[in-house]
Amino acid sequence: MFTRYPAEERFSFDRGWLQGSHSFSFSEYQDPNNVSFGPLRVFNDDVIAPSRGFGAHPHSDMEIVSIILEGQLRHEDNIGNVAVSSFGGVQRMSAGTGVVHTEHNASDETHCNLLQLWFEPEARGLKPSYMSSSYNPASLNGQLLPIVSRQGGENQATIHQDMTIYLSRLEKGQEIPFVQHPDRRTYVFVIQGSLTMNQEHLLSKRDAVRIEQETHLQMTAEEPVFFLLIDLP
Repeated sequence: MFTRYPAEERFSFDRGWLQGSHSFSFSEYQDPNNVSFGPLRVFNDDVIAPSRGFGAHPHSDMEIVSIILEGQLRHEDNIGNVAVSSFGGVQRMSAGTGVVHTEHNASDETHCNLLQLWFEPEARGLKPSYMSSSYNPASLNGQLLPIVSRQGGENQATIHQDMTIYLSRLEKGQEIPFVQHPDRRTYVFVIQGSLTMNQEHLLSKRDAVRIEQETHLQMTAEEPVFFLLIDLP
């Protein structure tokens, strides 16, 4: 089953210093019919103005992943971590029993665009932790590159959930398959360009699709495309 969510149907806002779109209930956007997809609880697409950001605020019992698309994101927390990431960088914070952090655009000249994803952890009450990782953007070409996974690996962040986040770039006409277990879910989000799923479901820029009970997926680029795929329980 494929359920498409067009970009224009996301909840979007403009606060001047922060522009964004929410794919699930978050903050002032509340929809009891759109709270989560498996353990995926938040999928925010944010643009932060130069030198602006989120002041100190707490989190608990959530796995938070930030994928930087443009600009620089600075993270600092109360357990001693400080990091600045740009395109190719990923930040993962396990909030666990509780952590306080800040997030800011590290540049005073250019905006920062990031995807921030929240996942429910496989267990509550974990010890808070943080890690930053990076991948080579050239490695995205023609394949699904894992950037976050439970087991981790070279150029991958680890996460306390049975899931994997992939990124990929395809040229027009290129195809790539993905084989899924029938009891698992797949979430696909197009960052740039457009692609067709299984020759019938067209996704354009910032569209998403939530997929259940489908074992064989075929993704075909209708034009050069940059997209994200999440394998979820």
